[in-house]
Amino acid sequence: TAFAPATVANVGVGFDILGFAVDGIGDRVTVTRTDALGVTIEGVIGISGADGIPSAPEKNTAGMPLVRMLEEFQPGFGFAVKIEKGIPLGSGMGGSAASAVGAVVAANALLPNPLPIEKLLRFALDGEAVASGAKHADNVAPCLFGGLTLTGPGEDPEVARIPYPKGMYCALVHPEMRLDTRDARAALKVDLPLKLHVLQSVRLAAFIAGCCTDDFKLIKRGLDDVLIEPQRARLIPGFAAVKQAALMSGKNEVLGCSISGAGPSLFALTIDAASAARAVSAMVAAFGAAGLKAEGHVSLIAASGARLV
Repeated sequence: TAFAPATVANVGVGFDILGFAVDGIGDRVTVTRTDALGVTIEGVIGISGADGIPSAPEKNTAGMPLVRMLEEFQPGFGFAVKIEKGIPLGSGMGGSAASAVGAVVAANALLPNPLPIEKLLRFALDGEAVASGAKHADNVAPCLFGGLTLTGPGEDPEVARIPYPKGMYCALVHPEMRLDTRDARAALKVDLPLKLHVLQSVRLAAFIAGCCTDDFKLIKRGLDDVLIEPQRARLIPGFAAVKQAALMSGKNEVLGCSISGAGPSLFALTIDAASAARAVSAMVAAFGAAGLKAEGHVSLIAASGARLV
């Protein structure tokens, strides 16, 4: 059995390339050897809607990576998979990545010659592609390795671990609605003005530089998405009010607020736990005013990724 943490992808300014792991929320995936070859999804339990997740391995984010592993390594046995979903479906908190990563970490421990963790990324990406239609590593990488990660495109992307202030906290709030990644990506324009690209690049550089130097002012200056957030904001009821509530809950302590992954969850980064708790309260209240119940979570950026339990 492996636990795989929830993640915040994009981190505002790092569309498809930045992500970080979150403490305390995640999926648990149990994989068992079977005499029969192939992959069997034995059950999915947990949050509401989990029973609607496909049981066909090729259509399941935990099943597809294991199909690929069996095809490549042919160990002479199969896998039976049980998934306990702790991450809400379509929440923007990396649920598909967590199921995929949890599956490969658990299955890897059953192989005659387990792979080093770096070699598991490409298999987990097969699962992410089932959910989103493309192999984006911005959720998968931090889920697998932990911390704040920078990834590139491709089938087997390089992953860089980005240092960050150890006292930086995340306020993560999920409204009771579902927004699928495919739909959120469909809302994006293909062509964007060069001016916006340059401005976003400046923000991204400032954010990463601030993380590497423990400079909260630089992080705050950079954490302002001018590229993707304006296009997706309309998909989330009350977005502007929720973001404003987070920022106003601590003008000096809240570093920024944006959409977690494809949404509808929102995250804010803060300089300490107390500031994150105030931000969560303000964001939940603002979602409530917009007619949506919401749940909040306060967490450090999780230093550890998926692990056997």
